[in-house]
Amino acid sequence: MIIRGGENIYPREIEEFLHTMDGVKDVQVVGIPDEKYGELVGAFIIKEENVDLKEEDIRDYALSKIARYKVPKHVFLVEEFPLTASGKVQKFKLKELSLELLEQKKAEEEDLT
Repeated sequence: MIIRGGENIYPREIEEFLHTMDGVKDVQVVGIPDEKYGELVGAFIIKEENVDLKEEDIRDYALSKIARYKVPKHVFLVEEFPLTASGKVQKFKLKELSLELLEQKKAEEEDLT
């Protein structure tokens, strides 16, 4: 469960919703640590082949159909998820990866200024 500013958010609910979007092959939702809210919703998306899907497309799709606090704040388009030997998704590694990707994005934005 993700706790965002006192709201309980169930990742499974958001994953099932995002699966309804055209172009989404697979999705995993994790809580990303945040100083202000405790956690933010982060979505890792594997898109279908030959589909032009951007991070903004995911957020725009969700904004019009689910509660605002459930909309993923961060969307990461990935090729695969980290798996255990038995094939289960390692969500703690996705959380770690999200922090690394956000640091990279922040560094890139600082380089542009």
